[in-house]
Amino acid sequence: MTTTRTGQVGTDEAAIRTAVSSRPRPAPPSPLAATMAFGWRGVLKIKHVPEQLLDSTVTPVLFTLLFTYMFGGAIAGDTGAYLDYILPGVLVMSVLFTTVYSGVAINTDRTKGVTDRFLSLPVWRPSPLMGSLLGDAVRYLVTAIVVVSVGLALGFRPDGGAAGVAAAVGLTIAFSFGLAWVFTAVGLLMRSPSAVLNGGFMVLFPITFLSNIFVEPETLPEWLEAVVDANPISHLATASRSLMAGSPDGSEIMIVLLVAAGLIAVFAPITTRLYRRPA
Repeated sequence: MTTTRTGQVGTDEAAIRTAVSSRPRPAPPSPLAATMAFGWRGVLKIKHVPEQLLDSTVTPVLFTLLFTYMFGGAIAGDTGAYLDYILPGVLVMSVLFTTVYSGVAINTDRTKGVTDRFLSLPVWRPSPLMGSLLGDAVRYLVTAIVVVSVGLALGFRPDGGAAGVAAAVGLTIAFSFGLAWVFTAVGLLMRSPSAVLNGGFMVLFPITFLSNIFVEPETLPEWLEAVVDANPISHLATASRSLMAGSPDGSEIMIVLLVAAGLIAVFAPITTRLYRRPA
């Protein structure tokens, strides 16, 4: 190393030649490795900003307590019996609400220019998008654990045991992964994260309440009962209840999986194309 007249540290000529010499380009990461790396990025965002989980953890607790103790006696005649009915539904509702944040996260990356940087990397082009959605699955799992833990603390004892609860959580996360593609597409179309958040909840709230999460469809007017029975969220809630009760309803589970697969088949190509579009 040598020192220039201006006092700055110069660089040895041999070091310069070594730095600019041609070397074999390192092999690019595989699509799986790139996707997992971006998925880990999503997990780290939760680690560094844990307060973003407040909506995913506090809201389910409030819903469970409110509906169980305020309306349980009036709806089911007994809070314990109503807890057995509503808890799988609250699990479904809470995890589905969390999918909106997939759109918020992708919109934040896009509006801040992070997406453009990712697209310039020598990796599989959809890997940042896929990784983001996989990272959000951790958020879904945390929300599900909170809901189930609150239910157990209140006296919920599913006949299906731990296996039934795990199956219901897995089915709900699988459906949520399909729904997340919808909100990711919305996130790539909206201009701001707040617009994605408000628009997502404006859609999810009526769809969720027009389901069998809180009440039996038989207690509703005939026209409304037909709407509730056709709602995919009702099928998800029914399938989750059957799994937790230890008597899986195969037809309901199949409907849920088909709807989730249909959402992915339709919105994954749309979302991928929107993601590659310049901001």
